[in-house]
Amino acid sequence: MTRVNDIGGRPDDGPIDRREHEPAWWEKRTDAMVMLLAAPGRRLITIDEHRRAIECLDAGQYAGRGYYERWLLALERLLVEKDLLTPDEIDRKAADLEREGAAP
Repeated sequence: MTRVNDIGGRPDDGPIDRREHEPAWWEKRTDAMVMLLAAPGRRLITIDEHRRAIECLDAGQYAGRGYYERWLLALERLLVEKDLLTPDEIDRKAADLEREGAAP
């Protein structure tokens, strides 16, 4: 059984977009959060857990989202799974950032 992230061998999907871009500030911040939470000595999450969370995104969450958008969705899932944050806490902070114009 293949998952939505397994795009190899699906020729009908067309070529993979390999264009490079300079990461946006929020992409850099997302990368930093994952690396900090997975850092030795902290180990609140593991890179393997993060990969699993990305691979478990449903097709609607995965398709049409960028690389770091998937990272962010996976990180949110892990923080909730591990009872480090609640969905309400995440939603409140996201709303605060949006009001401040600091949300992606």
